[in-house]
Order: sequence, then C-alpha cells, then structure tokens
Amino acid sequence: MNEDLLVAEIDAILPQTQCRRCGFSGCLPYAKAIAEGHAEINQCPPGGEEGILALARLLGVSRVPLNTAHGVPKTEAVALIDEQLCIGCTLCSQACPVDAIVGAAKQMHTVIAANCTGCELCIEPCPVDCISMIPPRHEAAGLGDKPPAWTGSHVAHEDEKTAADRARERYQFRLQRLEREKQDREKRLARKAGTMTNVSSSAAANLKKVTIQAALERARAAQAKVSKKNNDTSPLPDASHP
Repeated sequence: MNEDLLVAEIDAILPQTQCRRCGFSGCLPYAKAIAEGHAEINQCPPGGEEGILALARLLGVSRVPLNTAHGVPKTEAVALIDEQLCIGCTLCSQACPVDAIVGAAKQMHTVIAANCTGCELCIEPCPVDCISMIPPRHEAAGLGDKPPAWTGSHVAHEDEKTAADRARERYQFRLQRLEREKQDREKRLARKAGTMTNVSSSAAANLKKVTIQAALERARAAQAKVSKKNNDTSPLPDASHP
C-alpha cells in the first residue's frame, strides 16, 4: 500500500483527541510514525484495546496489550472552566488543539463542550487551577450515552466517526491558522526591519554629511587663522626709502 494512503487509513481510525499521550504532537504524526515503523500500535490510551485491535487488523499484525506507560483509558469527559476564577491569561486557549476554548485576554474564558475532545492539555498551563474535567452532558441534549472516543471504519458508531472527523478538521484548521499568523508576524517583522534599515541608512548618510561639513568648517577656520597670523607678522615698509 502507498505510504500516504496507509497513513490516511491509520489516521482515519485514530480518535483525533490530539491528546499527545502517544508521545507525538497529534494523531496524524502518530499515524505517520506507525506507518514508518517508528511507533507501536498500542500507544493510544483513548483508543484502548478496541483501537489496538482495529490497527492490528488494518496492518495485518498481532494484537498487543495497551502500553500503560502512555496512560490508561479514561471515562469520556470534557473541560469545564470555573468562570469566577478565570483570570483571562489565554494559556488554556493556546494549549487547546482544536480551538474549543474561547475568550479574550484578561476576559473570562469558556469551553465549547461540543468541540472539546477531552485531551486535558488545558489543565496544566492554567495558573489558577480553574479547569476541571466533567462528564459530557449528552442526556441534556437527548442523545443518551455517547460511544467512546475511538473511531474509524472498523467501528460501527457513525456518530462517533463524525465527531472524530470534526475534531480532525478543527485541529487541521488550527494548524493552518497558526501558520498564517506566523507568516503574518514574519512579514510585519520584515517590514519593520526594512523600515529600520532605511532609517538607519538615512541617519548614517546625514551623519556623514554633517561630519564632512564640520571638517570643512574646521579646515576653513584653521586656514583663516593661519592667514591672519601671517598678516599680523608681515614686516612694515622701510620709511627711509622714498
């Protein structure tokens, strides 16, 4: 199978929580590592044993137990911010891999529960410990119990696959947004550097001009002083001669 296609197949059955427990920066990098033989199929705690089985079937390899060094499966949960304690530092929104946290700097932040993947990456950077994980409120929406986060063609839950696909799209959109912002910053810095260079060049030219002018004035003053001295020491005419 073509490697790019294999990576896509593996990524399609990963949970898209982007939690990094596998040791990689996201589900797609983990999928690439599996395809290249640099990672095992049992490094994804959100997938658990069911995910390992799905990957084993896809790759035609033996099923192995979950490597608990990467964590253990957890009950599905979403992040909740205590808005009374939130100081608006934005560290949680910067950490969220799917832009599920909204709020401006120095303003209260909140989690869009429907978009939260339960990755828990927002908890550690919070300086006031105002984020906790709670069970998702599917009952309030009349959806009943939601299936686990694991997804893919080997799993029967269509709504589960749709949720993972949405998470993947949000993750990719965030990466694209960050790249655009990086390029915009680099362009602004380049323009600023160009402006500073022009200013520096102009200042240097002016300094050179002023320096030369000052040197000329000193030279003229010295020449005038010498001329005056010469005039003052010139011998007077001899009066005995007519």
